[in-house]
Amino acid sequence: MRKLLPVRFSRNRVAVRFCVRLLVCLFCFCSAIPVAAQKQNAAWRYHIRKTSGNIDIDGRMDELAWQLADSTSEFFMTLPMDTSLANVRTQVRMTYDSKNIYIIVHCYNKLKGPYMVESLRRDFNFVKNDNFLFFIDPFDARTDGFSFGANAAGAQWDGSMYEGSKVDLNWDTKWTSAIQQDADKWTWEASIPFKSIRYKKGVTEWGINFGRNDLKTTEKSAWAPVPRQFPTAALAYTGTLVWDSAPPAAKSNISLIPYTLGSVTSDRVNNKPTDYKWNIGGDAKIAVTSSLNLDLTFNPDFSQVDVDQQVINLNRFELFFPERRQFFLENGDLFNNFGYADIRPFFSRRIGLNVPIHFGAKLTGKINKDWRIGMMDLQTGHSYTNDIGAQNFGVITLQRKVFARSNIGFIFINKQATETWKSTVPSKSFNRTAGLEYNLASSNNKLTGKLLGLKSFGPASQSRDEVVAGHLQYLSKKWTLYYQQQYVGRNYTAEVGYVPRNGYNKFSPLVLRNFFPKHGKVLTHGIQLSSNYYFDEKFNRTDNQSILSYILTFRNKA
Repeated sequence: MRKLLPVRFSRNRVAVRFCVRLLVCLFCFCSAIPVAAQKQNAAWRYHIRKTSGNIDIDGRMDELAWQLADSTSEFFMTLPMDTSLANVRTQVRMTYDSKNIYIIVHCYNKLKGPYMVESLRRDFNFVKNDNFLFFIDPFDARTDGFSFGANAAGAQWDGSMYEGSKVDLNWDTKWTSAIQQDADKWTWEASIPFKSIRYKKGVTEWGINFGRNDLKTTEKSAWAPVPRQFPTAALAYTGTLVWDSAPPAAKSNISLIPYTLGSVTSDRVNNKPTDYKWNIGGDAKIAVTSSLNLDLTFNPDFSQVDVDQQVINLNRFELFFPERRQFFLENGDLFNNFGYADIRPFFSRRIGLNVPIHFGAKLTGKINKDWRIGMMDLQTGHSYTNDIGAQNFGVITLQRKVFARSNIGFIFINKQATETWKSTVPSKSFNRTAGLEYNLASSNNKLTGKLLGLKSFGPASQSRDEVVAGHLQYLSKKWTLYYQQQYVGRNYTAEVGYVPRNGYNKFSPLVLRNFFPKHGKVLTHGIQLSSNYYFDEKFNRTDNQSILSYILTFRNKA
């Protein structure tokens, strides 16, 4: 046994060293590329002015405030082409008062026919609805922000933005909107309270962009031009929202969501005494500053949370389900998006699994334009039924913006048993993970990547190991080049994470070449080759999958 341990350790070291060297070479290559460039759409500026009049949210532009507000210039086409102005006309006006931001949008028709709306559910599918969305970046950091909008029937859309263009639609906030449909257009009007979003006091220039999807003409457009290979949500291509004076400082903003729950059970057949049960608890949101939020929970009840989609698992690994509980949602990307989809050192749904949560606190938000912070601590109880003892979960994460849109992130996770339990063995008494990652994002978003390192700690040697992973992607109109590499040690243990597979090396290249016909029914077509190769720690191949495909996209979205 003593002879085998050094050999295994040496092989692990070789795998780690190989991954580190290759990924560091990619990192150095990317870092040598100048990324601190001027904002892409700095010339697109919309001036928003304060109003003293009342605005009724009814979908009609009949208030004087709207007549005095600036309107946007022409929109640019994003799809099917990105080289001309939009064919469908869209006009936006914005104003504000001491409490709310107001927006009204006229979405004019070019073709006759009914509006295409899939459903009236909140956070609808973007590509299946005639809709208008706008994206705001209060710090103009081009990495995170908020999105609001509606489809042509009035269904609302809202979400928090992260990683430059992604939208977390599980995030919901309070705001009002209304739709009016006329023969030549549909109009959307909305009021968004300042206290429903997070922003920094005194900042007078925010990032902003407006996007519209019109299915009758199969056209997607944006106010500030966005290259066709990127979504209109790409914060790298926002224009600037210029305030005539600093937005009002956030006042006391406290939300309380209490609950009480009671039950009476009577068994008269067996003449047992009546059993009375009751429970009390709730959640609270406290705005520490206009950009920092404190979430508190006490004996929470998650009965109002949407159920998960039913999924049949056909592989040998556990499935991933997104977090839906309100306490964990705001700024959840700071915790849950560290790593990759199959290497998550922190997965909030591990907390409170088959045991009650007694209490918890979470402080998240932006300190300034360059720093984001997240701190969370929760205490769970025990469960006799599931044979689980009480535990404490603590997480600290920091994120520092560097260059134009890149950032460096740090995370530390601690799971600690807080009581002696019959099933608690030394290897389960605590588990800790520390991690560091560098997220690369060029100013024009064509070059993105990540370099990640994780280390787990525990009282037993079998719970200590490393993770080294990274990827690099180049995205242009014609080419998509992607390469990812992962090493997960056999003994890497993230008890509060989602790492379904251990002890492997993974190599994942992808190449896509697009072609753009000038005429005809086909909008784009292209050939794509992607592969996933898995090796064990001795670099013996265990499994692989390669897919060669030809992709066709038609102009008609039907």
